[in-house]
Amino acid sequence: MNNILRIKKIIEKTLDDNKAVDIISIDLKNKTSVADYMIIASGTSSRHMQFLSEIILEKFKSEGIFNSRIEGKESEDWKLVDGMDLIVHIFNPEKRKFYDLEKMWSEFLPKERLMI
Repeated sequence: MNNILRIKKIIEKTLDDNKAVDIISIDLKNKTSVADYMIIASGTSSRHMQFLSEIILEKFKSEGIFNSRIEGKESEDWKLVDGMDLIVHIFNPEKRKFYDLEKMWSEFLPKERLMI
């Protein structure tokens, strides 16, 4: 198993073990060069979301991804943990529904890759 898949499984398990809600993974490899995978989950409160983002950041660092960081630290609605090839979004349920990243990234995209 390649390293990013192994880390993805660790992150998914960590989110599940820490009571994240509606965890989904999206394969981005043929859709964008930003990352290989995106994991989206919901927290039950702003404190829960902060806790989840911090524990995910620590998991990335313990797996050797030292350039990882949390974006949205001051937000009560969303967090993004950038693990380079693996991005983790943590939303409150209302904001998650509003942004609907699952639909945006899961739909079929043209053969041209999105370059950011």
